[in-house]
Parts: sequence; structure tokens; C-alpha cells
Amino acid sequence: MLEALGVLEEDEALYRVLLRERGLTPTELTERAGRGARAVRQSLHRLAECGLVSRLAGRPIRYVAARPDTAVEALIARRQQELAATRQAAELLLADLPADRRHRPEEELEIVFGREAVATRFQQLQQSTRRELLVLDRPPYAQNPSEPNPGENDLLSRGVRLRGIYAPEALELPGALRLIRAAVDAGEEARVCDDVPLKLAISDRSAAILPFTADRDAMVDSALVVYASTLLDALIRLFDLLWNVAVPVFDSAATGSSTPEGELLMLLAAGLKDEAVARQLGISVRTVHRRTSELMDRLGARTRFQAGLAAARQGLI
Repeated sequence: MLEALGVLEEDEALYRVLLRERGLTPTELTERAGRGARAVRQSLHRLAECGLVSRLAGRPIRYVAARPDTAVEALIARRQQELAATRQAAELLLADLPADRRHRPEEELEIVFGREAVATRFQQLQQSTRRELLVLDRPPYAQNPSEPNPGENDLLSRGVRLRGIYAPEALELPGALRLIRAAVDAGEEARVCDDVPLKLAISDRSAAILPFTADRDAMVDSALVVYASTLLDALIRLFDLLWNVAVPVFDSAATGSSTPEGELLMLLAAGLKDEAVARQLGISVRTVHRRTSELMDRLGARTRFQAGLAAARQGLI
């Protein structure tokens, strides 16, 4: 269990013995563990360095185990510091590469194959984000779309800015609006655009992941990871352009974004069909037609898109 934190399996077994029995001598530990005296002494030394065990005062020498919750948290904090130092060292090592190799095309692109591998690579990209994550969201998905993404909550809790642009078909999935509303309440900035051309995630404007193929049925089975390059610059520019024309989803700053009227306007502006709007709001298609006509008349709009723009200007969505 503790191997991920640098604790050897045999050391953890000895730690568990001390958790069960407090104040054992090295000889007693040797008997309990069924190991040689020298091996036990070495394990005790390593465990003491990790803060998992300590010696009691007095004679004979006896050892006690530290509380698992406190000790493991300390180990995690130390490992995080080590990883941060390693990351900084890796950036410094980049300077040792010849200038002509720092930006070679084969080192700026990475191809990932397999549904599970794509999902894992996306999670890694999320976890490595420190400042901002930009996402273009559209079906299909490598993970279950009806379940929240725990990685997003982790990002927001760390103060990372998260901006997402959703395609209309993403909002048509069962439970989609509920999940997006929860994400917005947690701090995500969400917008919807009627023309999201591809799935995309950009981490700290320094790396991006996107489908390797345009075949929608294979979009979750292979991915392209792009690092600093003109291609990455173009992807960032694409996101910025779409963000400027997209409509806010459940904007917490808007006075009516959470009202039935605001939800209807947002769905209409997103380009959802009447059947999908009715399904999301739990009303009939006939009711959608009636309420849409009333809103367009009141806003002086001739099209749904015009109604969405007018509503956004008035803070209704």
C-alpha cells in the first residue's frame, strides 16, 4: 500500500506489526516478522527515516509506530516536494539539449493509441496543469459522460482556472445540464457554441491533446498530444476565437441564468432542437414552442440566435 510513497514491502510489513503491538524490542520484532536480525534493524532504520516509527526512551530499546493518518500525510507532502524539485530539475536539464534539438518536430508531437491510454493521458494532462485548462467539449467520450470528472474538482480546488466550451450535442446527453451546473457552481467558466469542430484540452497554453483522426467513431481511440509549436499556437487561437462568440452557461454573474426562462434562452442560443430542449427542461415540445415565441416577441428577436444575444446583453443568461 505504501510502496508508491517509497516504503519497501518488507518495511511496511514490520510497520504493521508495530501498529498491532506497541513497544516491541528488535528481538521481538525479529520473532514476529520471521526475518533475520540484521534485516529487521535495516527496516527499522528506514522506517525511522520516513517518520513511521520512533524509539521509546529507556532500556531495553523499544519501538512504536506513528499514527498512520499523520505519518502518511507527511510522506505524501515530502513526495510532492520531491516531485516538484524533480520537475524543476527536468526543466533545467532541457538547457543541456543542443539548440537544434529542443524544437524538433518529433519531440513536439506524441501519438497515443487505445481508449484507456487516451483517457489516462488526458488525466495526466489535467493533473499537470498549474494555471489554466482550456477545453472544447463534444461527444463521444472515453469516460462515462453521466459521471462527474473528479479531475476538474481537483483543478478548481487548487485554484486552476478552468474554461470549457460545449457543443450543443454535449448538452443533449442525459444529466448533462446538472453536471455542468455543478461544475459552474464549483468555479468552472462554461460556455456553449453551436460550432465546436473537435474535442480539445490545452494545459497552461504549453501542451494540448486532441483526436488523432477526424472519424468520430474513432475519436476516443487515438489522440495527438501537441507541445510548444505553431500548431499549438493555432489551437490556442481557435479556442480564443470560439470563446468570444460562445454563450455563457449558467453564468453565476447573470441574474437570470438559473431561472426557467434563462435556461430556455441558453438552450435555444446553444442551438438545441425543440425535442432536446423539452427533454432537458422536463416539459413538452408544445410548451417549448409557446414559451419560445413569447420570449422572442418580448425581446424583439426574429431568430433564436438573436434572442440569445439579446438575453446575454440584458443579463438574462
